[in-house]
Amino acid sequence: MAISAEAVKDLRERTGAGFMDCKRALEEAGGDVEKAVATLREAGLAAAAKKAGRDAREGVVSSYIHTGGRVGVLLEVNCETDFVARNEQFQKLVRDIAMQIAGLAPLYVSQEQIPAATLAAKRAELEADEALAKKPEAVRAQIVEGQLRKWFEEVCLLDQPFRDGEQSVAGLITNAIATIGENIRVRRFVRYALGEEL
Repeated sequence: MAISAEAVKDLRERTGAGFMDCKRALEEAGGDVEKAVATLREAGLAAAAKKAGRDAREGVVSSYIHTGGRVGVLLEVNCETDFVARNEQFQKLVRDIAMQIAGLAPLYVSQEQIPAATLAAKRAELEADEALAKKPEAVRAQIVEGQLRKWFEEVCLLDQPFRDGEQSVAGLITNAIATIGENIRVRRFVRYALGEEL
């Protein structure tokens, strides 16, 4: 099947993948654009997984002040090269993440940053719940684990659903890694709210 340059161009604009990758994906999918998108996404996620271990020491420190000046965020996001740090797509990603932090107020970047004492206290709190005691012994541990996952979605930036969608912030970053071609990682952030802790 002959693939038109226009179809390749459209797929490339939609996915951000390279011209030859788009052409190959369309050929494999028999011209079906949705199948080609899925193929490119799978290939991109596999490539992103390979890049995750690479060192990311460049990047940006960015700020975001929400309309009205009542909430502000300072954020450090790292990538591998300063070239990517100046890339428009990377800058948009950083802004999206800063807006996520401003709106949903996570406490930690990831589960690994939660202090062991805080995690143990939360687990003990969930296990001490009277409603849990009424449940069968066999499912109590599963219920606690499910409640912990829900709590992680509230307090960990990477676990939060991005803009209340199906995709998590970690998924958003993984997609950006696949498209941009470099490892990207949120190093740290600080969120300020007017009048907080007064």
